[in-house]
Amino acid sequence: MKKSYYIIGAVILAVLIIGGFIMNGKSNANSGNVVLETSMGKIVIELYSDKSPITVNNFLSYVNDKSYDNTVFHRVIKDFMIQGGGFTESGQEKETRNSIKLESNNGLSNLRGTIAMARTSVPDSATNQFFINTKDNTFLDYNSRNAGYAVFGKVIEGMEVVEEIENVQTTTKNGMSDWPVEEVKIIRAYIK
Repeated sequence: MKKSYYIIGAVILAVLIIGGFIMNGKSNANSGNVVLETSMGKIVIELYSDKSPITVNNFLSYVNDKSYDNTVFHRVIKDFMIQGGGFTESGQEKETRNSIKLESNNGLSNLRGTIAMARTSVPDSATNQFFINTKDNTFLDYNSRNAGYAVFGKVIEGMEVVEEIENVQTTTKNGMSDWPVEEVKIIRAYIK
């Protein structure tokens, strides 16, 4: 009799564990949209976890732990892109997790309104910073001579906010050029 209780208990435990893995898989694959609530309005981003699973999971980890809250768009270049996620209003760089594998060879292109991860010249160096393309920047796409930048989503609401941010006046702050004169804050980022 005791043996059957142990077997039933083991089966229930296995079902709970497997169910947890399935639910986690579903939540990652169907991650919803992310809202960037900025000082200039809301930007809603649809994520492509089917094409860029590592990048989307990385982005969501920063959203979920509120790392993007109270950061700024620190690099704004008209007719190119707006970049944020890595600095506070005072210019302090945020702590990051480990860098991730580059997923630029995913069939997605750096077209107007897409969001991609920023990185250094080292391909697998993206951490928390991202940028939104304000025009078609296909020269940032993966090809045989270029590691490219990993697109992982697209703005589906608030492109007018992106355009407004793109047109702000910029200056040099803490040795970084293209920093907005008046801070453009990401007040909070959350899953919708």
